[in-house]
Amino acid sequence: MSGLAMPKPDRATLERREEIIADMRIIVPGEGVVDAANEMRAFESDGLTAYRQLPMVVVLPETTAQVARILKYCDERNIRVVPRGSGTSLSGGALPLEDAVLLVMSRFNRILDIDYPNRAVTAQPGVTNLGITHAVEAEGFYYAPDPSSQIACSIGGNVAENSGGVHCLKYGLTANNVLGVEMVLMNGEIVRLGGRHLDSEGYDLLGVMTGSEGLLGVVTEVTVRILQKPETARAVLLGFPSSEQAGRCVADIIGAGIVPGGIEMMDRPAIHAAEDFVHAGYPLDVEALLIVELDGPSVEVDHLIGRVEGIAAENGATTARVSTNEAERASFWAGRKAAFPAVGRISPDYYCMDGTIPRKQLPRVLAGMRDLSEKYGLRVANVFHAGDGNLHPLILYDANEPGELDRAEAFGADILRLCVEVGGVLTGEHGVGVEKRDLMPEMFSQADLDQQMRVKCAFDPNHLLNPGKVFPQLRRCAELGRMHVHRGQMAFPDIPRF
Repeated sequence: MSGLAMPKPDRATLERREEIIADMRIIVPGEGVVDAANEMRAFESDGLTAYRQLPMVVVLPETTAQVARILKYCDERNIRVVPRGSGTSLSGGALPLEDAVLLVMSRFNRILDIDYPNRAVTAQPGVTNLGITHAVEAEGFYYAPDPSSQIACSIGGNVAENSGGVHCLKYGLTANNVLGVEMVLMNGEIVRLGGRHLDSEGYDLLGVMTGSEGLLGVVTEVTVRILQKPETARAVLLGFPSSEQAGRCVADIIGAGIVPGGIEMMDRPAIHAAEDFVHAGYPLDVEALLIVELDGPSVEVDHLIGRVEGIAAENGATTARVSTNEAERASFWAGRKAAFPAVGRISPDYYCMDGTIPRKQLPRVLAGMRDLSEKYGLRVANVFHAGDGNLHPLILYDANEPGELDRAEAFGADILRLCVEVGGVLTGEHGVGVEKRDLMPEMFSQADLDQQMRVKCAFDPNHLLNPGKVFPQLRRCAELGRMHVHRGQMAFPDIPRF
């Protein structure tokens, strides 16, 4: 079994492990330090379970002051730190390192302030995505970004990965809904970016931080924008004889100037898996299913539903069903949001991909994935945020069968190469992490990567925060500054894959 290249462990740090653990217990007293191997197993991987590594020690701070002391301590002693939220990342963004402190933010789980006049909520990073909506829904508000894992994923992790969701087409990703953060730099300095106001002066450092995957700092507080629930929201189920027709329908809806709250697409394997799991009432005699949601004033919603049904008919839709009440609309979405666990019931293992393409390229990419499925001899179930071109192919495999995981990873890499080839990008919301790290040169030149790493160096000059993620090679910051021909690189050893 091949391994994943990660920064070589620092033996001097490992030799000081007991001393480091003792010092961590002083900073975080009580039960905030976990160092027994059997207890650290719960943290050895995130949602990308093919790769696992026990950390040196797990630390669960409760205050910003503790986070600052931990980071300053590690910075002064050249100790690596891997931040972790709820561990739902699907790109290995929270994969531990053997010689690193795993900084788990799950104890930061309180809503700090709800400001309805300014339509803002301030929360600690361990609060779940859905927890923010639960805190304000009684007053008719909600938090718009809604990833499928919203019941479990944390708002701090959403900031790290710039998470999206089924409604990001109209309401934006995390980056479009975060107003400010409090964060701690690697040297222990506490800084604030943004606030409750709509825009900040100076450089957009909040934009730089959002989606930075734990490489620049550790978020300890998040202020997000909340919205009033629309007067009306109705969803339409549209069934098609082929995925290509469904893909063309998506492009035609957007081309007609209609901006739905969300447009989701599922192919036959995903439809059947979700229906068997949730019983949402999906048609089982179609090859592709679109869920199109329109929201706003009821008169406008009724008008747009009629237009969407007409566009669907022009593209060969064989079924059209409009939700008649809120329970039915929620049922339509329940099937889509349960697609990932539903597919887990029909395959021993699956590999969830994440790439983004121009909408008009959906038919071409779908055809390309069918060809790749035949090439690798593996099935694929497709679930898309079709409105913004964010694809989530689920490659089905059995890790107990020799070679199947290798083929699944090769299949996934070819899907991502296809995304870049048609003008798309390597990730839409899951992040690069370790999963797509070695594919970064498919999209960026060395000059591009060097410039991105200069930003990293400005925040973390010693590469102590989450090293081994995003960048295929860790370039020494001093070398980047001088741009010598002989560029220094930090060697990566292998982490076993399971």
